[in-house]
Amino acid sequence: MAEEFKLSSYSYQPPLSLIAQEPVYPRDSSRLLIVNRKDKSIKEAFFRDIVNFINPGDVLALNNTRVINAKLIGHKPSGAKIEILLVNQHTDTVWEVLLKPVKRIKAGSVLIFADGEIQARVLENTLKGLWLLEFSKGSAVLLKRAGKVPLPHYIKKEISDENQYQTVYAQKEGAIAAPTAGLHFTENLLGQLKKLGIVVVKVTLHCGLATFRPVKTSDIRQHNMESEWIEASAELEQAVNSAKAAGLRVIAVGTTSIRALESMAFTEKDGKNYIKSFSGQTNLYITPGYNFKIIDAVLTNFHTPYSTNLILVSTFCGLELTRRAYAYAIKEKFRFYSFGDAMLIL
Repeated sequence: MAEEFKLSSYSYQPPLSLIAQEPVYPRDSSRLLIVNRKDKSIKEAFFRDIVNFINPGDVLALNNTRVINAKLIGHKPSGAKIEILLVNQHTDTVWEVLLKPVKRIKAGSVLIFADGEIQARVLENTLKGLWLLEFSKGSAVLLKRAGKVPLPHYIKKEISDENQYQTVYAQKEGAIAAPTAGLHFTENLLGQLKKLGIVVVKVTLHCGLATFRPVKTSDIRQHNMESEWIEASAELEQAVNSAKAAGLRVIAVGTTSIRALESMAFTEKDGKNYIKSFSGQTNLYITPGYNFKIIDAVLTNFHTPYSTNLILVSTFCGLELTRRAYAYAIKEKFRFYSFGDAMLIL
């Protein structure tokens, strides 16, 4: 098996001190690693310096999903603590969830939230290792009264403001994890980019299990990618297709934007690639050998080991250059993961 298909090729461990526990302020003062695929160069800048690397007419695609209060802390009638992550909504009161601990959980079990105001009845255990729960209140009340922002497990520090884990352009509710590459943008920086003639567009991918569930198969190609909701407008379609026709770049902010746009891609008879606006599910899993049709450059964070995100970035950048970039980032003490620094791959 070729090295790029081995799960072990996506193993690394940054020092715990480099795993960012809170965002920097202002957001665009974070560091930026610039990786050039053509000359294999690696250099440093600050995030706000991206204005020097994006050209007028280029399209910058942002994921405008908004994180919902998907984390619930409750207890069993015995008083034992229970933690839930809402994953998929089936009806206003029925959700598919990740649940821990699962010991002694079975169909018919009752769970209690919000000081007894909300209860949930366990319906069944699904084939995906999830549980189906029916809540006593609808989703609006459930999220408001019992829900919290679902920070990743490696962030141990509580955030002072829930908006710290939202992009400044977050709009469409539905994600259970933030599209973290976008956390670096400020309204001011976006305004600068627009004044320079950069076309800023929005696409939606509601980050779900597929975004953060690690690969566990020794051959990464055997990983089963969960589906996530994507959506794009006719305006986005026009902007991207105009750029592709004119030979201008489409720059994706985050792996979720890449997967959304590549899911909508098709090749015309003239051999050029375009997108068709679409609303629905995607389970696109990008591994080495994938032919990128739409994306010309990527703005992304530093990802966790064994993640589909790291595999995607390595596919775009090349495994060896990705390894070099990550080794450089560790050596120079860049900050890692959701609240960490960013990388621009040209």
